[in-house]
Amino acid sequence: MNRLNLITLGTNDIVKSNHFFKELGFDTSIRGTETNPFIIFFRNEGTRIALYPLDELAKDIDRQNPPTKPNGFSGITLAYNAKSKEEVDEVLKKAELAGAIIQKEPKKTDWGGYGGYFTDLDGYYWEVAYGEGWEFDENNMLVINDQNE
Repeated sequence: MNRLNLITLGTNDIVKSNHFFKELGFDTSIRGTETNPFIIFFRNEGTRIALYPLDELAKDIDRQNPPTKPNGFSGITLAYNAKSKEEVDEVLKKAELAGAIIQKEPKKTDWGGYGGYFTDLDGYYWEVAYGEGWEFDENNMLVINDQNE
């Protein structure tokens, strides 16, 4: 098992979340209707993302005793790897205009890159970062090389 195919984000308002991500430029595919979607899939490059009602996602895990979303930081971040510092600034501005909260203004990072963070409408943390030496493959996925290469 060396693959991650789908990340499902539990959302409190699937219609608003769909609108938010469309404002960021994501192409989505709705199962159900525009006003009452069952699940929404993203037609994005790389690992796929889906939106699903948070309470239904919790019941899917355990119908008798569904887990609850913790308050504060869950320990998970999602990342968008940009191809320039300017793209980092553009994506963060676009996210803010769509309703995101900027948690960390873009700046030089401890690891020598440039980036910042926002939280989406459901409080998920997204990192938007750029690294000068980063390479991308034909699918726009970040190439991860061994350090000794």
